[in-house]
Amino acid sequence: MPLEAGLLEILACPACRAPLSDRTAAETPELICSGADCGLAYPVRDDIPVLLVDEARRPA
Repeated sequence: MPLEAGLLEILACPACRAPLSDRTAAETPELICSGADCGLAYPVRDDIPVLLVDEARRPA
């Protein structure tokens, strides 16, 4: 289930403060950092974004 547009507008990557890209409609729901040097993928569990750097997945 995609996040509300208003919520996505105010969320930012905790590591680099770049905007996040919504990938919650995918099989594994995530918010992806759009920062060129960062690219962390934050999980979304039970429709709640987990914006902890320790929980983020590094880009492949």
